[in-house]
Amino acid sequence: MRHILWMFFLLMPASGLFAQSFEVGHAQDIYRGFIGEIVKVPLTFTNTTEKPLTLVIKKIGSNLGGTQKNYFCPDKTCLDQRVEDFLIRLEPRQTVSTFEIALEAGLANGISSVKYLVFNRYNSSETIEIDLNFSVEERYGKEDIFTHPQIVLHDVYPNPVVDFAFVNYNILNEEVDAKIIIHNILGNAVDEYSLPAAENRVKISADAMDAGIYFYTLYLDNEGVVTRKLIVKK
Repeated sequence: MRHILWMFFLLMPASGLFAQSFEVGHAQDIYRGFIGEIVKVPLTFTNTTEKPLTLVIKKIGSNLGGTQKNYFCPDKTCLDQRVEDFLIRLEPRQTVSTFEIALEAGLANGISSVKYLVFNRYNSSETIEIDLNFSVEERYGKEDIFTHPQIVLHDVYPNPVVDFAFVNYNILNEEVDAKIIIHNILGNAVDEYSLPAAENRVKISADAMDAGIYFYTLYLDNEGVVTRKLIVKK
């Protein structure tokens, strides 16, 4: 069965939330991603007055999994997760749409949530509360990730892997030397699997791997041609 990650973003009506001097809007209601990825949620802030305005966005609560992290990402650059408030300066009638909230989905499925408060720095009675809710599920699949005159390679499944996973493939040129090498996040090789032309599936064992993020690379004649993420969950 193919599972997907649904992130339900219950933020506000389509027209956005507004206080006396500012509005907060969003691009869409539902965001999709997969375990192990970083999911980014764009927020839009608008100054509805004729005067400069400074807003504060502050994290006031969260219910995250043990391997999940949450970030502010102003101007597409994510800050340290320990940063829990951020100033947004707006000129008269200005709209800022380069601010994002990021969730590092982690290694486990489940429901997560983060709550924020946006308020006028010089008038704290003007506030907007934002609730972000995330539903994270495992992904299974056998998608083609690499098609070449010498080989067709499918994605690893299941991913995340607990005990073992499989990679389906089809060798189109029996002379090619094809193999998969697994590296840890530091780039060190931890395992290697040859892909014989007479077979079409290889079994990858996770017994000797600690829980975490790894990468598997397809090599053709000792040249790396495609790399994908592999999540190990214990």
